[in-house]
Amino acid sequence: MADFKFEIVEHLGVLSESAKGWTKELNKVSFNDRPAKYDLREWDPDHIKMSKGVTLNDEEIEILSKILKDRGI
Repeated sequence: MADFKFEIVEHLGVLSESAKGWTKELNKVSFNDRPAKYDLREWDPDHIKMSKGVTLNDEEIEILSKILKDRGI
């Protein structure tokens, strides 16, 4: 199996924390040396293990932001 690499390029914020110390975060993450994308997922306290998550490019995050603003969120 090929190596899997990731780098948190920019930490944008923590949404919540579980009882086990995992945090749900919004970050910009580069996976396998590709351009960084917005990334929403849970991380262990050391940012070594991660849950499944959602990645969004710049256009998708702008659309999501507009949807939330239009709904008053």
